Amino acid sequence: MQSMNEAKMGRSWLTEAKQDINQWSASMPKNADNQLIDWQWVASLDLEHGIGAAQSQDIDLIAVLDAADTALLPTPEITDSMQDSALSAQQLHNLLKKDLTVRDRLESIIAQCNTAFMTDFDRLIASYRLPRALAYANRRLCDEIAMLRRIGVAMGLWTIAEERRERVTVPVLQPVAGAGNRVNFDDIQDRTSQIVNGRAERRAAEREQKRASDYAMSRANLSGVTSPGGSRVFDYGDRDSTGTGAVGSFGSFESSADSAEAAQARRLADYKKSDWRDAYLPGRDLDTVMGIDIETTGTDPARVYIIDAGFEFMNMISPRPAGEPSGYCYEQGYYEAGDAYGQARLSFGVPAQNALLGNPLILDLTGIDVRDRAGTDFRLFDEWPEAQVGLLQRLEQQPYVAHNARFEHSFFMLNVAGYAESYRAGNITIIDTLPMSRRWDEGSIPDDEHPYGNNTLDAYAKRQGALDASQSERHLGLEDAHIMLVAMKHHLGALHAEGRGPWSAAGRPGNGGKRCGKRW
Repeated sequence: MQSMNEAKMGRSWLTEAKQDINQWSASMPKNADNQLIDWQWVASLDLEHGIGAAQSQDIDLIAVLDAADTALLPTPEITDSMQDSALSAQQLHNLLKKDLTVRDRLESIIAQCNTAFMTDFDRLIASYRLPRALAYANRRLCDEIAMLRRIGVAMGLWTIAEERRERVTVPVLQPVAGAGNRVNFDDIQDRTSQIVNGRAERRAAEREQKRASDYAMSRANLSGVTSPGGSRVFDYGDRDSTGTGAVGSFGSFESSADSAEAAQARRLADYKKSDWRDAYLPGRDLDTVMGIDIETTGTDPARVYIIDAGFEFMNMISPRPAGEPSGYCYEQGYYEAGDAYGQARLSFGVPAQNALLGNPLILDLTGIDVRDRAGTDFRLFDEWPEAQVGLLQRLEQQPYVAHNARFEHSFFMLNVAGYAESYRAGNITIIDTLPMSRRWDEGSIPDDEHPYGNNTLDAYAKRQGALDASQSERHLGLEDAHIMLVAMKHHLGALHAEGRGPWSAAGRPGNGGKRCGKRW
């Protein structure tokens, strides 16, 4: 219903979304960096027409980039219109500085919305419409930032180098000789790495503080650090059985003369520990599922676009429905549909600025050239309510499966109208084949080549006989969804025969998977 209402409103839903600010401000006073949110500032943003500094000043950045490129030609013919489109170095600096400041401020709010919404047990926040609107505007803002950076390159002010800084890769502006005195680079560098890494370090410190507190409480427990049933309280790991070793991080034994074998043994023990991923494991009674995979222009759902989605259905126990069409042809001729049915492939577009910039990484990975995705033949997914409601209806009908499902889930939260509300209400169940690989596939265990285990879809599908060893994961939605489901069915069949996985003593009954329980 929400999505169809947005279809009738066009883009005006972005302005209407600001009506939800009172709900959010009452439940979320601070952002992800523990700073007070200025909700009046949020209300002042023109989400419908654009929040970029150039956009607000009616500056056509495509024309500016064309003019900058033309000015670098050996014998440029500068027209009046090109002259009007030119920006000075200081103007470019000011626009970029403003946009980066707005983005940092806005993204710290978006990053906190999921936690606030999912822990709103009193249901003071009725809708996730506002975070979706903020993400919509932020994607276009990121396009404007990328355009301004490209213009600076065309003007000969800087070059751009991609650098990995701990958890994220960021573009770093490097001044061209002679340009350093024309632009202050300090306040137009990307701060994403400082923000993301700092946020992660604070969360880690908070978790460690809680563990220390819980451990201290358990040590003071008069029952001898055990619960009435005999299990340990707040057990974060065992000390060395000899009692001679040191303990780091509550249980990670560290010896001064550590051997490679001991290190590998600890690594394997840690790898096999139960963790949050286990919530996404299937149960022994799982049958009909929908596998889905999406391709995007990057990894951050608040910054990038969904450009390809593929899904299909498969039954893990019951026979393939007799009435379903057979003989579906995938892009890969050697793929056989087998038990799959209901295949669908959807292609989506990107805005003009995003298309102009291109995306060599995604082109190389998927074969999709975003430069061809700005025309009328490709609608943007976040501007296509009918596609969103159609996808949501399918996601609600049965558990959906993805490999590293948190990726799809994070994009659906900020792109699909009604998804967050339905997930919170317990109407959506998510199953992830990545923890299946990690927990139940011995071929995934860590080694020197893969110190964290080899759990890519490509590796998992090959180990489970869903992909020939001579072939590679295609990185297209439908094809990847297909090999994932085939691998999952093969894997479940083997586990069933061996009495492992869902059929072990500790296996889960029912469908299993991750879903939200109702708490009201």
